[in-house]
Amino acid sequence: MSKIEVRGIYKLFGKQPEAWLDKARAGMSKEQMLAEGKHVLGLRDISLSIEAGSIYVIMGLSGSGKSTLIRHFNRLIEPTAGEILVDGQDVMKLAPRELERFRQRTMSMVFQRFGLLPHHSVLDNAAYGLKIQGVARAEREAKARHWLEQVGLAGFEQQFPHQLSGGMQQRVGLARALATDAEILLMDEAFSALDPLIRREMQDQLLELQAKLNKTIVFITHDLDEALRLGNRIAILKDGALVQEGTPEDILLHPANDYVQAFLQDVNRGKVLTVSHATRAGKLTLTTRTEPAAALQRLQQLGLDYAPVLDGKALRGVLTVSAAQRALAENARSIAGFLDEVASVPADTGLDSVLAQMLQARQPLAVTGDDGEFVGWLSRSKVVELVSPPEQPAE
Repeated sequence: MSKIEVRGIYKLFGKQPEAWLDKARAGMSKEQMLAEGKHVLGLRDISLSIEAGSIYVIMGLSGSGKSTLIRHFNRLIEPTAGEILVDGQDVMKLAPRELERFRQRTMSMVFQRFGLLPHHSVLDNAAYGLKIQGVARAEREAKARHWLEQVGLAGFEQQFPHQLSGGMQQRVGLARALATDAEILLMDEAFSALDPLIRREMQDQLLELQAKLNKTIVFITHDLDEALRLGNRIAILKDGALVQEGTPEDILLHPANDYVQAFLQDVNRGKVLTVSHATRAGKLTLTTRTEPAAALQRLQQLGLDYAPVLDGKALRGVLTVSAAQRALAENARSIAGFLDEVASVPADTGLDSVLAQMLQARQPLAVTGDDGEFVGWLSRSKVVELVSPPEQPAE
């Protein structure tokens, strides 16, 4: 179900944006509009659907329009044209008092530069959103303490922002956003000011919290590695226009153009793609109850040296042609006692984690699902293809 729907958003900055809207719709370039009309084209015809409970990443280079777009969601910036619906309600039609309540209770924002009040304690900063809502002091402090504990800051309540590291300050900002119990978190370059190690820790913390809270999170970044790690879906902007939208795997495997391809050059594909992307289906599956004669006949008909043997959906081993022949010679009633063990890997394992195992194993690697069910075989050639860097776009 869509939590946020963005429909045909245009944003022009200048004295008469409506007068130049038709030209923007007709495709006038950003450079031409600035030269002829002294207007800046911030966003051009952006339409997105953001699912409830997902982390939706909007990314692009500086000037791409990503921060402009996120500020439309809570109307910190008003669009020149278009609609934004949250739970089916048109945010553009909210009266001033309704908009104030919407900002306080439906959406919380986490900023790049923390946005903390320097002369207030950590506890007061974390409770600030609740104070604005009119929550009584005892209740808001109790909630603030709870969320400070959740982000790893228990014991720091009476400290002041300048006494904390950058990562700790950003945790205060996250606790403040979570304390209001808003359904939607807007995170604008929230981790980009942090050192790489702290940034990674904050990403881990966000993913851990999201697994518990199931919020709808709109996350802005210029870093593709961060986008691929966090996002359920990613939208890539360039010069105010949407150039590609999809899952991390969609974008990594099927870049829409050279602009997106250029982003992907330095990405560690093995950390993003999983074994499921390199799985091939088996031509034949047998069961532990299959009779030897039938098993041998099917193997020979398909020209196979072996086949997986299942008990229900669970993988129990493989049957080779020679093992089937032995079972037949011994007049066995089934093939259950003639199986060879086979190594397996879960389908959600990252390709980088399976490379060493794949190279060392002489036997095939089976791919299994959540409950141990057989999914298919790991394709070595597909793994090599997927982890190899893409070709550079032509000049």
